[in-house]
Amino acid sequence: MLSDVELKSAIISSRSLKSVFSEYFVLLTVTGQRRSEVAGLDWSELNRQERIWTLPEEHCKNGVTHLVPLSTMAVEILAHLAAVTDQKKPVWPSKGLVFTITGRNPISGFSTAKQQLDAAMLRVAKAQAADAGENPETIEIADWRIHDLRRTMATGFQKPGVRFEVTEATLNHISGMSRVGVAGVYQQHDWKEEKREALEKWSRHCEKLLSL
Repeated sequence: MLSDVELKSAIISSRSLKSVFSEYFVLLTVTGQRRSEVAGLDWSELNRQERIWTLPEEHCKNGVTHLVPLSTMAVEILAHLAAVTDQKKPVWPSKGLVFTITGRNPISGFSTAKQQLDAAMLRVAKAQAADAGENPETIEIADWRIHDLRRTMATGFQKPGVRFEVTEATLNHISGMSRVGVAGVYQQHDWKEEKREALEKWSRHCEKLLSL
């Protein structure tokens, strides 16, 4: 998982990228969903009024329809992508891929984009070292994977005391202890409001990091 310092650097560095991945990495961070699921996000899956993302079963790794409440930070990212941030009654597109270059296919090239993000994070770290009077040439960043953003959110949920079942539900895990066997048969609660609260807390945490 990423530390708070690394997480802040990742978000700031993501926003410096001159590509569609700029907002992609940040939305990945604040929703905690899988890389391919966020990459394949379609405007038709989003309900701005209800602030909910309905991920259809055919797009989910486990084949189970998944509801992802949209936090304040997630809504702001999507509003920016929809170019409606200054409208009093913003209307998001009704269909079409959110993250695409061709207009027909979801984004790809994650390895290259991650390398660009790492390079941006290293530039930020070196600049911070120089400001602190340290030798920037001695600075390195720890190796991490895109999937670690998902793990970081799940771990971050535990700090404010988010229930483990809510974490599992937010990640759309169906193999956890609360979703298998007898528990899986009798436990049919969708945790939507609990997920919303947890994701909003995570959004506030990320926003707080950016303000420090």
